[in-house]
Amino acid sequence: MSISKNRLEEQTKSMKAIIIPLISIILGLFMVLFDGTAVNVALPKLSTAFDSPLSLLQWTVTGYVLAHAAVIPLSGWLSDRFGAKQIFLFSIAFFTLGSILVAISTTAEQMILFRVIQGIGGGMIMPISIAFVYKVSPPEKVGTVMGVMGIPVLLAPALAPLLAGWLVDYVTWQWIFIINIPIGIIAIILGIRSLPNIKGEPSTSLDIWGILLAPIAFASLSYGISEGTNGWTSSRTLWGLLIGVIALFMFIWVELRQEQPILELRVFKSLKFNISIYIQWIFQIALFGTMFMVPLFLQEVHQYSALKTGLLMLPQATASGIFVLISGRLFDRLGARPLVMSGMAAIGGAAFLLSHVSVSGEMTMLILALFLLGSGMGLAMMPLTTHIIQLAPSHLVDRVTALTSAAQQFISSFAIAGLMTILTSQMKHFTSVEGLSSLDTMANSFSATFKALIYVSVIGLLLSMLLVKSQMGAADKNGQETLHTRNMMH
Repeated sequence: MSISKNRLEEQTKSMKAIIIPLISIILGLFMVLFDGTAVNVALPKLSTAFDSPLSLLQWTVTGYVLAHAAVIPLSGWLSDRFGAKQIFLFSIAFFTLGSILVAISTTAEQMILFRVIQGIGGGMIMPISIAFVYKVSPPEKVGTVMGVMGIPVLLAPALAPLLAGWLVDYVTWQWIFIINIPIGIIAIILGIRSLPNIKGEPSTSLDIWGILLAPIAFASLSYGISEGTNGWTSSRTLWGLLIGVIALFMFIWVELRQEQPILELRVFKSLKFNISIYIQWIFQIALFGTMFMVPLFLQEVHQYSALKTGLLMLPQATASGIFVLISGRLFDRLGARPLVMSGMAAIGGAAFLLSHVSVSGEMTMLILALFLLGSGMGLAMMPLTTHIIQLAPSHLVDRVTALTSAAQQFISSFAIAGLMTILTSQMKHFTSVEGLSSLDTMANSFSATFKALIYVSVIGLLLSMLLVKSQMGAADKNGQETLHTRNMMH
């Protein structure tokens, strides 16, 4: 379905006109984000099924993450060159194909390979989805629509442990991937029928060095940081970081000299953009760090099963789903600053409560902490993402969403590796304290780690005071976008 710019503007004035495209995008997002965390729960079962060590099966997760990191930077350029609709549908189809192949895997090696195929397909879906929804949203309702899209972004990772735990324990591990097949097919059919053909900035030159260096840089950095959880001085960590840093510097040097780079790094010349992206990184460290630590805390300290841990995470999922819708509506009226500040405060409060939950801690405090965590996620994530997109020139939205998504992959890996380093050092410290049981040692170590997240949240809260309200298309309305872009580019 190809439509002109005027026709597109008419079509997006009504919220009803974007419901079907939004459903297609939400379905695609949900299955990709669900599989990103569901496999973690299934690893012990997979180890038994394939008669392979966990160290090998861990590559089903690592390979998926590295494939994501490699292709995310290419999503904006590919969308501009071939059309966002075509790349989105291709990505869904490729991910669905990967799901089928994973489900019929007979060896661990096959599963790792097919998970990489899944990752290649899934890596581009998030940035393309964000850009797509932003472009087709009515200007006065962009926060509301982005809030609706935020539901799968927040709920899928939160519900994955629960649903995956149930499937693994009571059905079979293959169903974690089989359920993607009907979802992917429905998303493709709805997408073909309803997604508009939106052409991005036409590419007159091929950034071949950027295309080669971006996957190497982001995948190597993600790998090196992920391996940091096993030790920052290991050869895998050092080689991954070394290759990643060298490739990243080469990539930056190349991109700043390209007329049409695959990632538009010149947006960092904008002070407002810099402040906003730094706040997003801090928010992601606090958020992804806490989300990673909580299930580990429940299973290691409280000795809960994977299924029970998933059930206890429901308050977080419920709160995030409620508040992401509320924040979307409030964003259209208030802008990002009050919502991001509230979200940072809620996540900091959750980390504070979690740092005081003992081995025999009350369930009420734990549930309140998880509710606060979900509230903070829902309040801040999508408003901050939307705010950053609004700060970029409209014709660079695809490149900017690719940039922010690539950075998010890197930052989330850094948050997990950094917190595991803190947890490990605290374990060594409390192990040396006489009179502590192993569970008390574990509880004290987690408490100290959650305290570090409190400080991160406070820094994010203070920086979020610097956010200023932005308006979608303000540059276009004032006839100043050309000047704004020229200043940013040069």
